[in-house]
This record gives sequence, C-alpha cells and structure tokens, in this order.
Amino acid sequence: MDPCPFVRLIIESLALKLPLATKPAGSGVHPSATPCFCKLRIKNFPSQTALIPLCSTDSASSPDTTTSATGFHLDASVIRRLSAKPTALHVEVYTGRMGRTCGVNGGKLLGKVQVSIELGNAGVTNSRVFQNGWLNLGNQPDKPAAKLHIVVRSEPDPRFIFQFGGEPECSPVVFQIQGNIRQPVFSCKFSADRNSRTRSLPSDFTLNGNRGWRSTFSSEKERPGRERKGWMIMIYDLSGSPVAAASIITPFVPSPGTDRVSRSNPGAWLILRPNGFSVSNWKPWGRLEAWRERGPIDGLGYKFELVIDNGGPSRGIPIAEATMSSRKGGEFCIDSRVMKDSGLMSSRSPVKGFVMGATVEGEGKISKPVVQVGVQHVTCMADAALFVAVSAAIDLSMDACRLFSHKLRKELCYDEQDWFS
Repeated sequence: MDPCPFVRLIIESLALKLPLATKPAGSGVHPSATPCFCKLRIKNFPSQTALIPLCSTDSASSPDTTTSATGFHLDASVIRRLSAKPTALHVEVYTGRMGRTCGVNGGKLLGKVQVSIELGNAGVTNSRVFQNGWLNLGNQPDKPAAKLHIVVRSEPDPRFIFQFGGEPECSPVVFQIQGNIRQPVFSCKFSADRNSRTRSLPSDFTLNGNRGWRSTFSSEKERPGRERKGWMIMIYDLSGSPVAAASIITPFVPSPGTDRVSRSNPGAWLILRPNGFSVSNWKPWGRLEAWRERGPIDGLGYKFELVIDNGGPSRGIPIAEATMSSRKGGEFCIDSRVMKDSGLMSSRSPVKGFVMGATVEGEGKISKPVVQVGVQHVTCMADAALFVAVSAAIDLSMDACRLFSHKLRKELCYDEQDWFS
C-alpha cells in the first residue's frame, strides 16, 4: 500500500514592525495590539488570511510573539508543476479589521512582498526553507518602512488516498488511488433499522472494557416523534472481515418547534474498531457529533473526539470542530495546525500534523467521498478503515441533519412515505 506524494507549504512566525510615523496609537507610543492581517496568495489556490501580531522590539532577530497561517497542501500535480517552474507566494499586509463593512474592505493596504517557491526534485522527500527573516514592505528608500517577519518552508507530507465508488448509503466498494491506478481495498455495508432504540448491532455486541460508554447509550430514552436513527455502515477488508464501523448512537431529532437538529441537542456517531479476534466484540475509537448550524451560512456543524481508554472510564479528546456549508459541502479535516490556530487544540491531544481530510458534498448532490490519510497515522489497513468510517459518518450526517421538512432518499429509510418523490 504505497502513499501518494504530498508537500505541505507552511507559513509561520508572522510578525509586523511598524515605523513610528504609522503607529496608530499616537506619536512615541507603540500599541500593544493593533488589528493587522495579511492575505496569502498562490496561483491556482484559494487565498488565505492570517492575523499578524505587532513586534515591539527593534532587534533584527526573530520576534518573541508570532502567529502562523494554515498553509497550503500541494498534491502530486502541483508538485510536478512547481518542480519544473517556480511560483511565488504573494503576501499583502493590511492594517484595520478583516472582512467588509457596507461593501467596503475594512483593511488598508500597508504593503506587499513575495517569496519565490521552487521545490526542485528533492522537495518531495526533503524539507526546504524559502524565507526566514524580515522583509521590507515599502520600496521607497528615503522613507521608513514597515517590516514583516515571515518563515516559509515546506515539509514532505505523503498520504494515502481512498475514494468511495458510490454514495456511502449505497454500500459501495472503496478504492485506493495511486495516480491513475484505482485498486479496491474495502467494501461497505450500510443498514438502517428505524425500530432500534440505539443501534441494531449484533445481539452479542459488547463494548469490552467500556461499560461507561455502553451504560450511557443504553440508558438513553427513546425520543418521541420524528427521528433519524439506527444507521450503521460496516467496513470490510478484501477477505470479508469487518475492520471498522460507524453507528448512530444518539438519534438525530429536531428541536422542539423546529425542523432542524440543533447544536444543543446534536446527533452522534460512534466509530468502532474490532477488539481482538471476535467480530462481535468492538471497541470505541472515536465519537462524531453533528447538527444544523444557524447563522448567516446554513451549515453542517460537527465535532469529533478521539476516545481514550486507559483502563478506567473512557474519555473523549476533541480533535476536530468546524462548520461547512450545507449547500456547497466542504472538507472534513483533522489537522493539529488547524486546531491550534483555531484555539481548539488541547495540550493533551495526541494529534500531530495532518491526520485526515475527506470531501463532503452539499445536500442533494451525488457524493463519492475522497479520503486522504497521513502516512504516519496508518500502520495497517485496519487503521485506514477507521478513517474511511469517519468519512462515511460525516457524509451521512449531511443527510441526517437535513431539515425534517425535507424527505430522504429511499436507501436511508424503510418507510416508503419518507422517500424522495
């Protein structure tokens, strides 16, 4: 099982030094915090925005207070292009607030710089540094200029790529993608049992060593009225052995007086892996909560926790939380850098670097999720199957969180009146 080449372009150690004449707090006073930000652009990539802290020191050394941007993920086709012909990272620095007010950009352009990016043939296997230090934002030698501190570097980030051969609820085959080669590696089996109180697992199903989780789920009262529950997708290897599963353990139900699943009462999936050699003995590995987010963008909100069992009661460590558009879809991502920049990374989180990314289509669109998994998180095919199960769960959550005034497709329902017409 060979990975595909990926490179991560990292932009970090951002800081700004303003000349005395442009300090907004008044002559001779250096502000402790000023709303400054930058826009990062690379050709053929969506632009990114990052806040920049001010640096009060006059030293030419690296600043004490810095921040990082999310960075760019370069796949094989981009790597080939950048290895043959260098490109540029364009950085535009602004003072003021991000976003737009009354249709007008809130920031004032302070200056621009660019950093040349040339991977070369060794860029796939070796780390490279393209910029490390201060750059002048002005080009007038007779005037004091603001200075930007920035580090731009690349790191190899090989990944396994998988794709569902169809929509998860249609029980498709899952392929591993390596360039133009598609090799089947897993099969899926989706089932829906609307009469289940929690989840129709095998009659001898046990969560060995996790009585706390099981008692919580089994004691949950059946909720009256409309609900979406009993969904489960099993992942099998090529020999037909189950290697992972995703199961709804908290039904998706609308909040009272509404037709949407609220953040205060989300539905939840449990991601399971076999515990030992018995196919009826499973162990929780992750928990995914999902809901319909209110706000200016109608979105699918989610939170993913890694289940840790140290011999006592199981506990969850949050490793991903975000919102994606219900109409356009988006990407489910587990990435320590994204979590850290969002202020969501726990000091006890075991997640390091990029873990996984999975495409999610918007409502009503045909979905064949593509799953990327970092090589360092896969020691065997069963590990990869867990991430495939997570991808299926978040994809199916788009349907589970669909407004209850809308009908679901027939594969998700047993009752004919719930089908799409």
